[in-house]
Amino acid sequence: MSLPKDLLYSEEHEWIKKEDGKVRIGITDFAQDELGDIVFVELPEVGDTLEADEPFGSVESVKTVSELYAPLSGKVVEVNEELEDSPELVNESPYEKAWMVVVEPSDEAEFDDLLSADAYRDVINEDD
Repeated sequence: MSLPKDLLYSEEHEWIKKEDGKVRIGITDFAQDELGDIVFVELPEVGDTLEADEPFGSVESVKTVSELYAPLSGKVVEVNEELEDSPELVNESPYEKAWMVVVEPSDEAEFDDLLSADAYRDVINEDD
């Protein structure tokens, strides 16, 4: 299982990559593996506001539908529209091609609630 060290993680299994004052968000390799084959991804619109720890979309697999939880509050400035036609990218490339949204964070203090790769590994190992 891949856990890039340059990313931050949430306990709800989202990854966060800081990029020039914005953050790119997706779901972790662990999450996509637990869900199984992804068949549909529902994401917010550009301009929508996310609230930390609140649902912002969902991922549907052959097994279940799982809500996506915002790791940070902020405004959606970009959405990965490729996932609409190719939801399987979440399984194939969770960190590169299957990012979900880019957000302008509104509260820098929320970064303190995110996890390093090692801390996230501890969280998922507790789940086993």
